[in-house]
Amino acid sequence: MGESTPESARRLLRHPPFAFLLASRVLASVGFQMLGVAVGWQLYALTGSALDLGLVGLAQFVPMVLLTLVVGSVADRCDRRLIAVTCETIKAAAAAAVALGTIGGWQSKTSILALVALLGGAQAFENPAMTALVPDVVDRSLISRAVAWVISAGQTAQIVGPALGGFLYLLGPGVTYFTAAALFGLAGALAVAIRVQRTLRAREPLSIATVFSGVAFIWSRRVLLGTMSLDLFAVLLGGAVALLPVYARDILGTGPGGLGLLRSAPAVGALATSVFLARHPLDLRIGPTLFRSVVLFGAATVVFGISTSFALSLLALTVLGAADVVSMVIRSSLAQIRTPPAMRGRVSAVHSLFTGTSNQLGAFESGVAATLVGTVPSVLIGGLGTIVVAALWMVFFPELRKLRRLEEDRTG
Repeated sequence: MGESTPESARRLLRHPPFAFLLASRVLASVGFQMLGVAVGWQLYALTGSALDLGLVGLAQFVPMVLLTLVVGSVADRCDRRLIAVTCETIKAAAAAAVALGTIGGWQSKTSILALVALLGGAQAFENPAMTALVPDVVDRSLISRAVAWVISAGQTAQIVGPALGGFLYLLGPGVTYFTAAALFGLAGALAVAIRVQRTLRAREPLSIATVFSGVAFIWSRRVLLGTMSLDLFAVLLGGAVALLPVYARDILGTGPGGLGLLRSAPAVGALATSVFLARHPLDLRIGPTLFRSVVLFGAATVVFGISTSFALSLLALTVLGAADVVSMVIRSSLAQIRTPPAMRGRVSAVHSLFTGTSNQLGAFESGVAATLVGTVPSVLIGGLGTIVVAALWMVFFPELRKLRRLEEDRTG
């Protein structure tokens, strides 16, 4: 690669197109996290129903599932920057509408959920487009570092966004919503400033085959199929984070402040690791590193499940987040490096569906398992199940176990 890794990282951050892309992602993610806190608090104050809080997640999830295959084709046919700008404009308008409805006193559960669904639809279009933009603005040799920086931006937003949203909510919900709208507007402006080289766009006629071609491409590439399905099942089983309120109150004996620290711990571990990987990218023994990270994720879940110490629980969740981000960087880097430019939107859309499905269904699975067998046994089963899945995938996908480099080779 030719350069010292610290110098490579600095050069990447000083590269204007990537700097604009990264800043846009940070602002958009912080705004989205702020909205999540404000909407949840306001809706619960309005209805007093825990079920309605679940409907917020469902309202975001359904558009992503329904639109995944369509948005991938759009991202491969249209200017990805234009998609990002349009989505940020829609999100800013939705946030402003929520603010006006709150100030005007006409906000209702139905209107909030409708606006959340609109936000979910915009996110569904934006995420694949922005992800597919990364190889358009950085050199191929720097993609792994760039992916790590983008993931670190998302983890930073998960730490800063909820705290900022909660603080601004004390000044009034309208303040939070208008601030989020302003952040979405700035994110759109930064997306406009991104300069990319002219890239090949999909030109084949739009058909059922082209819409599903992202799925077909991943299915035909066992390395990509193995990494994405491994993450899907690992996160599906290891969704202990969904049960944090139960652990905080009933097992660890802490209050809302402790719950906040527990929720932040995985993001702190993930942020520290992603920044490290941005400066010291993974180059060799990619497959073994991937499997070790998934096994560590499962082991950290088990430790958290049996812990009755607040400090140990924080440490386990921090390790869990660090292990998870190693898997994320490897998976995302492989998807970008081993996908032809004209198909990156469709593959990124399917990748987003895998990730979103695992997180949402993982939380649901944890809740159902806790109801059936108890909270601690459900977390233990999930952590041990993650380790079992990693062992099985080593057998089912030997080419993934033997994978050495992110770049395609004759055996990949």
